[in-house]
Amino acid sequence: MSDEKPAREPIDEDARIDALEARLKSAREREEQRNRPKVQGADANYRSGNRALANLLGGIIGGLVIGFAVDALAGIAPWGLLTGLFLGTASAFRSIILAANTRPAEPSEGQDKEG
Repeated sequence: MSDEKPAREPIDEDARIDALEARLKSAREREEQRNRPKVQGADANYRSGNRALANLLGGIIGGLVIGFAVDALAGIAPWGLLTGLFLGTASAFRSIILAANTRPAEPSEGQDKEG
C-alpha cells in the first residue's frame, strides 16, 4: 500500500450542526406542547355543566327545605316556602355566575394535562 493521504479528511463534528440539532429539538418540544390536548376540552365543559346543575338543584332544594321548615315552625304557610324558594334560586344563580366568571386553573407543569 502507499503512504498517500486520502483525498478527503474525515469531517469532525461541526458546532453549527450541534446548534441546529438543539434548535430542532427545542422547536419539536414547543410544537408538541402546543399540539397537546388541553384540559379545556369536553371534560372541562362536562365538569362545569355538572357543577352548574348541582348549584342550581342544591340552591332550589335547599331553599325549599329551609322554607318548609320555617313554615312548619312559624305557621306562616306558603310565605316561608316561597321566600326560601326565591332565596335558594337567587343563591344558585349567583354561584353559577361567579363560577362562570372565574378563570379555569392552569395545570402545573408536572401535572398531566390529559387527565
